[in-house]
Amino acid sequence: MKWTGRYAGYQASDFRKDLVSGLIVGIIAIPLGMAFAIASGVKPEYGLYTTIIAGILISLLGGSKFQIGGPTGAFIPILFAIVMQYGYENLLIAGMMAGFMLVLMGVFKLGALIKFIPRPVTIGFTAGIAVIIFSGQIGNFLGLRGMEKHEDFWSNMKEIGMHLSTLNIYSLLTAGICLAVLLVVPKYAPKVPASLLGLLLSTVVAALFFKDQVATIGSSFGTIPGNLPRFHMPEITWERVMNLLQPAFVIAMLGGIESLLSAVVADGMTGSRHNSNRELIGQGIANIVTPLFGGIPATGAIARTATNIKSGAVSPLSGMIHGVVVLLVLVLFAPYASHIPLASMAPVLMLVAWNMSERKSFVHVLRTKTGDSLVLVITFLLTVFTSLTTAVEVGLVLAVLLFVKRMSEMLKVAKVLPDPDHKHEKVMAHMVQEGHDCPQISLYTIEGPLFFGAADMFEKSIMDSIHRRPGMLLLRMGKVPFIDTTGEANLASLIQHLERSGGMVLLSGIQEQPMEMLKRTGLLARLNPAHRFEHTGEAIHYALQHLNQEKCKGCKHFAFRECTALSRESSVTDRKSLLEKGKTLPVRTHRSM
Repeated sequence: MKWTGRYAGYQASDFRKDLVSGLIVGIIAIPLGMAFAIASGVKPEYGLYTTIIAGILISLLGGSKFQIGGPTGAFIPILFAIVMQYGYENLLIAGMMAGFMLVLMGVFKLGALIKFIPRPVTIGFTAGIAVIIFSGQIGNFLGLRGMEKHEDFWSNMKEIGMHLSTLNIYSLLTAGICLAVLLVVPKYAPKVPASLLGLLLSTVVAALFFKDQVATIGSSFGTIPGNLPRFHMPEITWERVMNLLQPAFVIAMLGGIESLLSAVVADGMTGSRHNSNRELIGQGIANIVTPLFGGIPATGAIARTATNIKSGAVSPLSGMIHGVVVLLVLVLFAPYASHIPLASMAPVLMLVAWNMSERKSFVHVLRTKTGDSLVLVITFLLTVFTSLTTAVEVGLVLAVLLFVKRMSEMLKVAKVLPDPDHKHEKVMAHMVQEGHDCPQISLYTIEGPLFFGAADMFEKSIMDSIHRRPGMLLLRMGKVPFIDTTGEANLASLIQHLERSGGMVLLSGIQEQPMEMLKRTGLLARLNPAHRFEHTGEAIHYALQHLNQEKCKGCKHFAFRECTALSRESSVTDRKSLLEKGKTLPVRTHRSM
């Protein structure tokens, strides 16, 4: 059998590698699935259902060979807030809606657009999510009793402060054992799944020495059922759909961002190339199907994907095998998982938060002390103290405003004249001086994008010259890579103003995109074709032929090399004849700056 696509060149030896990596990642995913579900405010088995169904479907249908999908820490604050506000049933509906949104994003090829979310925004909200996850486990780590869970950070911190007196020393010891394993094992036995070993060891110690002294999964959520997830269709109404549009959109956007970031990490580790739109479609289908079996929203998991690659994965089969492994463990060992203390789960989530915090990148951006630093800090603070939705919206708006400001500063408008000392008479800004500036021809070099953020500055920079002496305006546009409708409108206004005053506008070196924009708006059709030039030298030659030669009499500016002949006390007829014959005015290329 000949394999194609993501399985091209697949062999029996590759299956053994996928089997091993799938087994390793599956074992790692079990405690994480339960921990993420509990932190999200739902029963632990729902996290396992998500790991099984979404894990298999994302690997089967996604656009990355190595992606491992399932519940992730990034979703915790969002899902917990939805459960608190709308309830578990509505969380399932929101997850399905997010799945449909992801499918549509993939179908309409919007995968590339998600990659354009600025890095300071993603670092800011990721670090903020990490703080929320970490702080949310302090109560379980300390074994605090009687705490109520809230949506906002401050209320949860107050709860911890109010209940510090209920600290449980046995919970603290249990959590300490698990944390020690998580920190020590990766250093001395990196191939051993530290999270699973930490849970097992701390659970055994708690069961033997602190029995009935610490809260467990069973005492808090009931026994984990060992049967397969059952199909259940949530009751979907139009009212529910409308109420859940915003939460669903947030889930879809975060899921898309996380999955594509994870796929990019996988590409960097393997040299492969993922299909972003197919990845979104695969993620979407997984999130449509998973809630039908009680699962919560899922996305690509960066840490598990990296482990999958390091374990020798060759194809998407490893991801499917990881889902089957979790399914077998659920069926065979689910009742035993009920004895896991919540204090044992806390360090696992705290370490996840620490690893996802991107602290090095956070500090790096802060040290730049630029506008990006401000975007980062505001996004981070809003994520922690308000909501992820607000944080991303404000962060994106700030990032866009910062981008517009930077782009507007890139536009340079410089008045120039040819430098006779240069071999090709290159036009330079320093040549324009008092007493050396043609009274009739204004020559400007425009450099940078001419768009809404800079168009007004462009018009104002030139208007003063036009008001003083409406004559000929030559705009060198060879370094204008982009022009939008606002920039075109300002250019059109400039041309119209000058022509009404009896002047003339010449354009040279128009690039492809600006030319296409001028065609679409009709400005190109309104321009005299004789006033458009490919080269500056041609435009200058044309302008010199159309000077008001009476004004050239006695002119001492000598802005152009032809000015010596034009300023002589000869007849207008003789000068015009010389210009027409081109004897004293040969066409030369005046190069750009």
